[in-house]
Amino acid sequence: MKLRPMTRADVPAFAPVFREIVDAGETYAYPEDLPDSAIADLWMEGAPGRAVVAIDDDGSFLGAAKMGPNRPGRGAHIGTASFMVSSAARGKGVGRALARDMIDWHRRQGYAGIQFNAVVETNMAAVRLWQDLGFRILGTVPGAFRSATHGPVGLHVMFLDLSS
Repeated sequence: MKLRPMTRADVPAFAPVFREIVDAGETYAYPEDLPDSAIADLWMEGAPGRAVVAIDDDGSFLGAAKMGPNRPGRGAHIGTASFMVSSAARGKGVGRALARDMIDWHRRQGYAGIQFNAVVETNMAAVRLWQDLGFRILGTVPGAFRSATHGPVGLHVMFLDLSS
């Protein structure tokens, strides 16, 4: 597996994964039925952020991450990120590889921490991964996400301190 910067040329491979995840209604509150151009605009972080893709050795698309400041101005010292892994690549370490790359990037850029604003509490694979990597749940907003399977569920705010 290789991680590299995402380009517009990656959007045709990423867009079906984005749509599959969003349409499933379990992890992201992005709008459904977006054209490829809107998906690219939403996902591809410009400076000071970045977007990366994970590509298999055979060149197939595995997943993507975007990262950058959580808030502008006085909040720009805390980072954030989002991840999507294709259903065919789940359970193969793609999310963990993207996560480690994201944490290392935030450290190199001098961020004081990483905040996830909305981790769906029923997305146990993601919650476990973030906790394994040192993130802690600061709080949960009850019923803030309408899961297609579970109905209203909480959104965790999670944080990783990078200052030490």
